[in-house]
This record gives sequence, C-alpha cells and structure tokens, in this order.
Amino acid sequence: MTTESDLYNTVKGLVANRVYPDLAPLNTPRPFIVYGQVGGESLAFLNNVLPDKKHGRFQIDVYADSRAACALVALQVEAAMSAATVFNARAIGAPTSAYEPDVLIFGSQQDFSIYSTR
Repeated sequence: MTTESDLYNTVKGLVANRVYPDLAPLNTPRPFIVYGQVGGESLAFLNNVLPDKKHGRFQIDVYADSRAACALVALQVEAAMSAATVFNARAIGAPTSAYEPDVLIFGSQQDFSIYSTR
C-alpha cells in the first residue's frame, strides 16, 4: 500500500468515499476531501542506506456547503488521522478556513506530518 491509499482509506468513511488526490471532479457532491503531498523530510542514514520509513507532509482540504459542515468534517479528519495505525500522523498547526465565492463553497486546509512504510 502507498501512503496515499492509506490516507484515502483512513478518511473515506467521513465523506462517503468522496476523497480525491489533487483535485475533485467538477460537480462533486459535498462534503468532499482533496489531498496532496506538499513536501516532507528526506530520510537517509549516514551509510547511504535508505530506512524502511519515509516522511511526507500532506495537505488535506475539506470542502462543504457551510462553514459549520466544513469545520465538523475537518475535526473528524484530524481525529481519524491522529488515530490511524497504518501510519503515524500528526497535525502541523490548526486548520485554515477558506471560502471560494466563484463556486460558493467553504473550505478548510490542514497539513499533516506522516511517517509511513517505504
């Protein structure tokens, strides 16, 4: 399994499987989740052997029809990520709120530090 597939499986039940890498399809029912890797630490031992773990920083975005619905799902995402056993995840800071007036949608963005199996 990849970190991305483990992330999908960790949060899919919160939004009826509407979880997408990078971008959601047009007209996706709300709420939905979009995620993407936005960096991470490169891990290596001094003997030039790669460890069996890798690190990634992932941004998880929640989109919904109202601020309240968005905040609720974002809290559930943070709880699910923190409780995950397939990887070790912790939030990096609190969620950031957003509103997209062109499409009338509320958003929440939060970054997570994830250590997973290589």
